[in-house]
Amino acid sequence: MVAVSIPRAILVAVLASATLVVGTGTAEASPGPVELGPVQLARTTDRYLHKASLAAFQSARAQRPHARQLDWSSDGCSNAPDNPLGYNLVRACHRHDFGYRNYKRQGRFTEADRLRIDNRFKSDMYVVCAGRWACNRFADVYYAAVRRYGGG
Repeated sequence: MVAVSIPRAILVAVLASATLVVGTGTAEASPGPVELGPVQLARTTDRYLHKASLAAFQSARAQRPHARQLDWSSDGCSNAPDNPLGYNLVRACHRHDFGYRNYKRQGRFTEADRLRIDNRFKSDMYVVCAGRWACNRFADVYYAAVRRYGGG
């Protein structure tokens, strides 16, 4: 029985070693994140900014797809309260920052695009407000502020 055990142990050791050597020789590096071309990047930005619901945008923002190419950062509602009287306007501010930062980064931040991004911001705030009068008035003030001071 001892004579059988030793060759079996050697065989197992040799097979295990061969598996390790062969395994390391065939392993492939996992591909890195897919880089988007300029047209695809612009379309992706526009989809998140103008076509996705605010909830879908927030979900994407949490996952940060294409993080090497898209700027998902935000300072919230800048110098204004993020949650005036408990109205969570910061979600709209996140998408507004996404629009400004990525359009600038992509070299396509025109006055017409700024207006479109600002109008999306107002629409997003109204979605958050859900028809509450006081919230809508905060949204109007925030919108007026970005129209006057934003984009610089």
